[in-house]
Amino acid sequence: MTTLLVIDDSPIDRRLAGKLLAGRSDWTVLYAADGEEGLQKVRHFHPQLVLTDMQMPDKTGLDVVTEVRKEFPQIPVILMTAQGSEELAVKALQQGAASYVPKRLLAQELTGVVTRVLAATDEDRSRVALFSRLTEQIEQFVLPNDLPLIMSLSHHLQRSLANIWECDITERVRIGTALEEALLNAYYHGNLEVSSTLKEQDHNAFHEMSEMRRKESPWRDRVIHISSRIQPTMAQFVIHDEGPGFNPAGLPDPTDPEYLERPSGRGVLLMRAFMDEVTYSKKGNEVTLTKHRYPRETPPV
Repeated sequence: MTTLLVIDDSPIDRRLAGKLLAGRSDWTVLYAADGEEGLQKVRHFHPQLVLTDMQMPDKTGLDVVTEVRKEFPQIPVILMTAQGSEELAVKALQQGAASYVPKRLLAQELTGVVTRVLAATDEDRSRVALFSRLTEQIEQFVLPNDLPLIMSLSHHLQRSLANIWECDITERVRIGTALEEALLNAYYHGNLEVSSTLKEQDHNAFHEMSEMRRKESPWRDRVIHISSRIQPTMAQFVIHDEGPGFNPAGLPDPTDPEYLERPSGRGVLLMRAFMDEVTYSKKGNEVTLTKHRYPRETPPV
Protein backbone atom coordinates (compact mmCIF):
# COMPACT_ATOMS: atom_id res chain seq x y z
CA MET A 1 0.00 0.00 0.00
CA THR A 2 1.07 3.57 -0.73
CA THR A 3 0.58 5.96 2.19
CA LEU A 4 -0.34 9.56 1.46
CA LEU A 5 -0.52 12.37 4.01
CA VAL A 6 -2.92 15.30 3.58
CA ILE A 7 -2.13 18.42 5.63
CA ASP A 8 -4.78 21.16 5.73
CA ASP A 9 -6.26 23.29 8.50
CA SER A 10 -9.62 23.42 6.67
CA PRO A 11 -11.72 20.33 7.54
CA ILE A 12 -13.74 20.74 4.32
CA ASP A 13 -10.70 20.90 2.03
CA ARG A 14 -9.00 18.11 3.99
CA ARG A 15 -11.99 15.80 3.53
CA LEU A 16 -12.33 16.69 -0.15
CA ALA A 17 -8.68 15.91 -0.94
CA GLY A 18 -8.83 12.73 1.14
CA LYS A 19 -12.00 11.53 -0.58
CA LEU A 20 -10.44 12.02 -4.01
CA LEU A 21 -7.29 10.12 -3.03
CA ALA A 22 -9.13 7.36 -1.17
CA GLY A 23 -10.78 6.39 -4.43
CA ARG A 24 -7.67 4.37 -5.27
CA SER A 25 -7.73 0.98 -3.54
CA ASP A 26 -3.92 0.88 -3.27
CA TRP A 27 -3.65 4.26 -1.53
CA THR A 28 -4.01 4.80 2.22
CA VAL A 29 -4.69 8.37 3.31
CA LEU A 30 -3.56 9.95 6.60
CA TYR A 31 -4.61 13.41 7.79
CA ALA A 32 -3.10 16.31 9.74
CA ALA A 33 -4.87 19.52 10.75
CA ASP A 34 -1.81 21.78 10.64
CA GLY A 35 1.83 21.89 9.62
CA GLU A 36 3.28 20.86 12.97
CA GLU A 37 1.01 17.81 13.25
CA GLY A 38 1.81 17.01 9.64
CA LEU A 39 5.57 17.00 10.26
CA GLN A 40 5.09 14.76 13.29
CA LYS A 41 3.18 12.27 11.15
CA VAL A 42 5.82 12.40 8.43
CA ARG A 43 8.44 11.46 11.02
CA HIS A 44 6.28 8.68 12.46
CA PHE A 45 4.66 7.10 9.39
CA HIS A 46 7.13 7.95 6.56
CA PRO A 47 4.46 8.37 3.87
CA GLN A 48 5.34 8.00 0.20
CA LEU A 49 3.93 11.46 -0.57
CA VAL A 50 2.77 14.59 1.28
CA LEU A 51 -0.02 16.86 0.05
CA THR A 52 -0.12 20.18 1.92
CA ASP A 53 -2.12 23.38 2.01
CA MET A 54 -0.08 26.56 1.64
CA GLN A 55 -1.67 28.97 4.10
CA MET A 56 -1.86 27.52 7.61
CA PRO A 57 -1.25 28.97 11.08
CA ASP A 58 2.13 28.45 12.74
CA LYS A 59 3.82 26.33 10.06
CA THR A 60 2.92 27.13 6.45
CA GLY A 61 3.16 24.87 3.43
CA LEU A 62 6.54 26.47 2.73
CA ASP A 63 7.72 25.38 6.19
CA VAL A 64 6.48 21.85 5.52
CA VAL A 65 8.33 21.69 2.19
CA THR A 66 11.55 23.03 3.71
CA GLU A 67 11.57 20.63 6.68
CA VAL A 68 10.50 17.54 4.73
CA ARG A 69 13.17 18.23 2.11
CA LYS A 70 15.75 18.59 4.87
CA GLU A 71 14.82 15.48 6.86
CA PHE A 72 13.30 13.20 4.20
CA PRO A 73 14.50 14.29 0.74
CA GLN A 74 13.06 11.10 -0.79
CA ILE A 75 9.47 12.08 0.12
CA PRO A 76 7.88 14.38 -2.50
CA VAL A 77 5.60 17.23 -1.40
CA ILE A 78 2.71 18.51 -3.53
CA LEU A 79 1.14 21.91 -2.79
CA MET A 80 -2.56 22.76 -2.70
CA THR A 81 -2.81 26.43 -3.64
CA ALA A 82 -5.65 28.88 -3.10
CA GLN A 83 -6.10 32.39 -4.40
CA GLY A 84 -3.74 34.68 -2.53
CA SER A 85 -1.07 32.04 -1.88
CA GLU A 86 0.66 32.28 -5.27
CA GLU A 87 3.79 34.07 -4.04
CA LEU A 88 4.29 31.61 -1.20
CA ALA A 89 3.71 28.70 -3.58
CA VAL A 90 6.43 29.95 -5.94
CA LYS A 91 8.87 30.07 -3.02
CA ALA A 92 7.86 26.54 -1.99
CA LEU A 93 8.41 25.26 -5.53
CA GLN A 94 11.84 26.88 -5.51
CA GLN A 95 12.56 25.20 -2.15
CA GLY A 96 11.86 21.75 -3.57
CA ALA A 97 8.11 21.04 -3.79
CA ALA A 98 7.42 18.37 -6.43
CA SER A 99 4.28 19.93 -7.94
CA TYR A 100 1.12 21.84 -7.12
CA VAL A 101 -2.66 21.69 -7.66
CA PRO A 102 -4.99 24.71 -7.37
CA LYS A 103 -7.72 23.96 -4.83
CA ARG A 104 -10.42 24.95 -7.29
CA LEU A 105 -9.18 22.16 -9.61
CA LEU A 106 -8.70 19.38 -7.06
CA ALA A 107 -11.48 17.22 -8.48
CA GLN A 108 -10.10 17.44 -12.01
CA GLU A 109 -6.34 17.30 -11.43
CA LEU A 110 -5.38 15.96 -7.99
CA THR A 111 -5.36 12.22 -8.71
CA GLY A 112 -3.46 12.67 -11.96
CA VAL A 113 -0.76 14.87 -10.42
CA VAL A 114 -0.28 12.50 -7.48
CA THR A 115 -0.09 9.51 -9.82
CA ARG A 116 2.60 11.16 -11.96
CA VAL A 117 4.71 12.25 -9.00
CA LEU A 118 4.51 8.79 -7.40
CA ALA A 119 5.49 7.16 -10.70
CA ALA A 120 8.58 9.35 -10.98
CA THR A 121 9.48 8.62 -7.35
CA ASP A 122 9.05 4.86 -7.84
CA GLU A 123 11.26 4.99 -10.93
CA ASP A 124 13.96 6.81 -8.95
CA ARG A 125 13.79 4.22 -6.15
CA SER A 126 14.04 1.42 -8.72
CA ARG A 127 17.08 3.06 -10.29
CA VAL A 128 18.74 3.36 -6.88
CA ALA A 129 17.94 -0.29 -6.15
CA LEU A 130 19.34 -1.33 -9.53
CA PHE A 131 22.60 0.57 -9.16
CA SER A 132 23.05 -0.68 -5.61
CA ARG A 133 23.45 -4.14 -7.16
CA LEU A 134 26.03 -3.04 -9.72
CA THR A 135 29.31 -4.80 -8.90
CA GLU A 136 31.61 -2.75 -11.13
CA GLN A 137 31.42 0.04 -13.69
CA ILE A 138 34.42 0.67 -15.93
CA GLU A 139 34.58 3.49 -18.49
CA GLN A 140 37.34 4.93 -20.65
CA PHE A 141 37.40 8.30 -22.39
CA VAL A 142 39.76 10.15 -24.70
CA LEU A 143 39.08 13.89 -24.72
CA PRO A 144 40.53 16.72 -26.79
CA ASN A 145 41.60 19.96 -25.14
CA ASP A 146 38.03 21.18 -24.78
CA LEU A 147 37.06 22.69 -21.40
CA PRO A 148 33.25 22.29 -21.72
CA LEU A 149 33.73 18.63 -22.64
CA ILE A 150 36.12 18.12 -19.73
CA MET A 151 33.60 19.64 -17.29
CA SER A 152 30.83 17.50 -18.79
CA LEU A 153 32.89 14.37 -18.11
CA SER A 154 33.47 15.48 -14.51
CA HIS A 155 29.71 15.85 -13.98
CA HIS A 156 29.08 12.45 -15.58
CA LEU A 157 31.57 10.73 -13.28
CA GLN A 158 30.01 12.43 -10.26
CA ARG A 159 26.56 11.16 -11.25
CA SER A 160 27.88 7.65 -11.85
CA LEU A 161 29.46 7.57 -8.41
CA ALA A 162 26.34 9.01 -6.78
CA ASN A 163 24.19 6.34 -8.44
CA ILE A 164 26.29 3.48 -7.10
CA TRP A 165 27.25 4.89 -3.72
CA GLU A 166 24.15 6.99 -2.96
CA CYS A 167 26.48 9.86 -2.02
CA ASP A 168 25.08 12.83 -0.19
CA ILE A 169 25.47 16.12 -2.02
CA THR A 170 28.46 17.29 0.05
CA GLU A 171 30.52 14.16 -0.61
CA ARG A 172 29.57 14.27 -4.27
CA VAL A 173 30.77 17.87 -4.54
CA ARG A 174 34.05 17.06 -2.77
CA ILE A 175 34.84 14.16 -5.10
CA GLY A 176 33.77 16.21 -8.11
CA THR A 177 36.07 19.03 -7.08
CA ALA A 178 39.05 16.67 -6.85
CA LEU A 179 38.25 15.25 -10.30
CA GLU A 180 37.92 18.70 -11.84
CA GLU A 181 41.24 19.83 -10.37
CA ALA A 182 42.99 16.77 -11.78
CA LEU A 183 41.40 17.25 -15.20
CA LEU A 184 42.26 20.95 -15.26
CA ASN A 185 45.86 20.19 -14.32
CA ALA A 186 46.05 17.73 -17.23
CA TYR A 187 44.59 20.37 -19.54
CA TYR A 188 46.52 23.48 -18.55
CA HIS A 189 49.80 22.20 -17.09
CA GLY A 190 50.01 18.86 -18.90
CA ASN A 191 48.88 19.18 -22.51
CA LEU A 192 49.15 22.96 -22.89
CA GLU A 193 52.30 23.28 -20.71
CA VAL A 194 51.19 26.58 -19.16
CA SER A 195 52.88 27.10 -15.81
CA SER A 196 50.98 27.97 -12.65
CA THR A 197 53.76 30.48 -11.97
CA LEU A 198 52.40 32.59 -14.84
CA LYS A 199 48.96 32.43 -13.25
CA GLU A 200 50.36 33.89 -10.04
CA GLN A 201 52.08 36.68 -11.96
CA ASP A 202 49.34 37.55 -14.47
CA HIS A 203 45.98 35.80 -14.47
CA ASN A 204 44.98 37.18 -17.88
CA ALA A 205 48.29 36.23 -19.49
CA PHE A 206 47.85 32.67 -18.20
CA HIS A 207 44.49 32.29 -19.95
CA GLU A 208 45.65 34.07 -23.11
CA MET A 209 48.57 31.68 -23.49
CA SER A 210 46.28 28.71 -22.80
CA GLU A 211 43.85 29.81 -25.51
CA MET A 212 46.70 30.40 -27.99
CA ARG A 213 48.30 26.99 -27.40
CA ARG A 214 44.93 25.24 -27.61
CA LYS A 215 44.87 26.23 -31.28
CA GLU A 216 48.51 25.52 -32.21
CA SER A 217 50.64 22.39 -32.65
CA PRO A 218 51.90 20.43 -30.86
CA TRP A 219 49.62 21.39 -27.96
CA ARG A 220 46.29 21.23 -29.84
CA ASP A 221 47.00 17.67 -31.00
CA ARG A 222 47.31 16.25 -27.51
CA VAL A 223 44.44 14.49 -25.77
CA ILE A 224 43.56 13.47 -22.21
CA HIS A 225 43.00 9.80 -21.41
CA ILE A 226 40.63 9.06 -18.53
CA SER A 227 39.70 5.71 -17.07
CA SER A 228 37.10 5.26 -14.35
CA ARG A 229 36.52 2.17 -12.22
CA ILE A 230 33.72 2.29 -9.66
CA GLN A 231 32.92 -0.58 -7.31
CA PRO A 232 30.58 -0.71 -4.29
CA THR A 233 33.48 -0.01 -1.90
CA MET A 234 36.08 1.77 -4.06
CA ALA A 235 36.32 4.29 -6.89
CA GLN A 236 39.47 4.93 -8.89
CA PHE A 237 40.09 7.52 -11.60
CA VAL A 238 43.22 7.61 -13.75
CA ILE A 239 43.92 10.81 -15.72
CA HIS A 240 46.77 10.77 -18.25
CA ASP A 241 47.87 13.73 -20.36
CA GLU A 242 50.29 13.74 -23.33
CA GLY A 243 52.53 16.53 -22.06
CA PRO A 244 56.21 16.15 -21.13
CA GLY A 245 55.39 15.54 -17.46
CA PHE A 246 57.19 16.78 -14.37
CA ASN A 247 58.99 15.50 -11.30
CA PRO A 248 56.28 14.66 -8.72
CA ALA A 249 58.91 14.69 -5.98
CA GLY A 250 59.25 18.42 -6.53
CA LEU A 251 55.63 19.16 -5.63
CA PRO A 252 55.34 21.57 -2.70
CA ASP A 253 53.62 20.51 0.50
CA PRO A 254 49.96 21.26 -0.27
CA THR A 255 49.07 21.42 3.42
CA ASP A 256 51.24 24.51 3.90
CA PRO A 257 48.78 27.31 4.83
CA GLU A 258 50.39 29.70 2.37
CA TYR A 259 48.93 27.69 -0.53
CA LEU A 260 45.40 28.53 0.54
CA GLU A 261 46.03 32.04 -0.75
CA ARG A 262 47.99 31.13 -3.89
CA PRO A 263 46.76 29.90 -7.30
CA SER A 264 49.47 27.27 -7.48
CA GLY A 265 49.15 24.26 -5.24
CA ARG A 266 45.39 24.65 -4.82
CA GLY A 267 44.56 21.67 -7.06
CA VAL A 268 46.96 19.34 -5.28
CA LEU A 269 45.66 20.49 -1.90
CA LEU A 270 42.02 19.78 -2.83
CA MET A 271 42.79 16.44 -4.46
CA ARG A 272 44.64 15.20 -1.39
CA ALA A 273 42.03 16.62 0.99
CA PHE A 274 39.04 15.05 -0.78
CA MET A 275 40.47 11.73 -2.03
CA ASP A 276 42.00 8.95 0.04
CA GLU A 277 44.98 8.35 -2.24
CA VAL A 278 46.64 10.53 -4.90
CA THR A 279 49.59 9.00 -6.75
CA TYR A 280 51.58 10.14 -9.78
CA SER A 281 53.41 8.14 -12.41
CA LYS A 282 57.19 8.43 -12.46
CA LYS A 283 57.01 10.72 -15.47
CA GLY A 284 54.40 12.88 -13.76
CA ASN A 285 51.88 13.00 -16.62
CA GLU A 286 49.46 10.54 -15.01
CA VAL A 287 47.62 10.85 -11.71
CA THR A 288 45.51 8.20 -10.00
CA LEU A 289 42.78 9.31 -7.59
CA THR A 290 41.33 6.69 -5.26
CA LYS A 291 38.37 6.99 -2.93
CA HIS A 292 37.24 4.24 -0.55
CA ARG A 293 33.69 3.79 0.62
CA TYR A 294 33.08 1.70 3.72
CA PRO A 295 29.74 -0.01 4.36
CA ARG A 296 27.68 1.88 6.91
CA GLU A 297 27.31 -1.15 9.13
CA THR A 298 31.10 -1.58 9.40
CA PRO A 299 32.61 1.93 9.48
CA PRO A 300 36.37 2.29 9.59
CA VAL A 301 37.92 2.43 13.07
